[in-house]
Amino acid sequence: MESAVGKGAPATLPEGLGAAVRDTAREIAALLRPGAAMGRAIPGAAWTVGEAAAHLAQANALMAEIAAGHPRSYGDGTPQSLAEANERALAAFDERRAEPLAAMIVAQADAYLKAMAEDAAEESVVTPLGPMSRAVLGSYLLTHMLGHGYDLARALGRPHMIDRARVELTLPFLITAMPRVTDTARTAGLTARYALRLWGGARFGVTVTDGAVSVASAPPPRPDCTILTEPITFLLMALGRRDQWTASARGHVLFWGRRPWLAPRFPALFTAP
Repeated sequence: MESAVGKGAPATLPEGLGAAVRDTAREIAALLRPGAAMGRAIPGAAWTVGEAAAHLAQANALMAEIAAGHPRSYGDGTPQSLAEANERALAAFDERRAEPLAAMIVAQADAYLKAMAEDAAEESVVTPLGPMSRAVLGSYLLTHMLGHGYDLARALGRPHMIDRARVELTLPFLITAMPRVTDTARTAGLTARYALRLWGGARFGVTVTDGAVSVASAPPPRPDCTILTEPITFLLMALGRRDQWTASARGHVLFWGRRPWLAPRFPALFTAP
């Protein structure tokens, strides 16, 4: 008898990821309550609240379609091309009202989860940041919502929805994406072994060998530098929402090892997608 895997059985999400995707979408929608200041600028960004919400609605729809087996072209996988694709997509989509965008964000997150629950696509799919499993695509979806959800919460003066559990659920995507968003000008000639640790939680390793970056789910043996980071700070730094100097000054980043001077260099090795 043919196995379920052979028939393309529905993929299994990591524990908690489905609930995190669903709840994050709903918490973002709650920020966009009637009367939300959709024209307000997001601190440190070029977009308004309405533009960021429209981008989230579009991105959630894109990821739901990819999960359902409908390939979509969106940039060439580089952070610069993604930014350009985002601007083109926003220019072609004029919805900026709170309630319709909130409904779209929730509906498209649900559509991704529906696609995961059905035999709708091959396990590996092509995303704006290259091939990955549909489960890692869910981690990508969560990461993307958390980043822009944080922006919306800050702009609107509301609490953000990032917590330790959700940060750990972003790691499958971040580990997959890091080699793809490497700044080759900054890694050129570098050889180093980093151990990355989150306070009280996950750990992984990043190895740079003459400029080439590889990421593993376990730290390398005899790392040159170990970096220990408070989880929310880690994600905000990874997404370009917080700088390492402020985080270090607050005691949210600690580092040690045979070559501790490598730690301040680490964030600049990557360009936030």
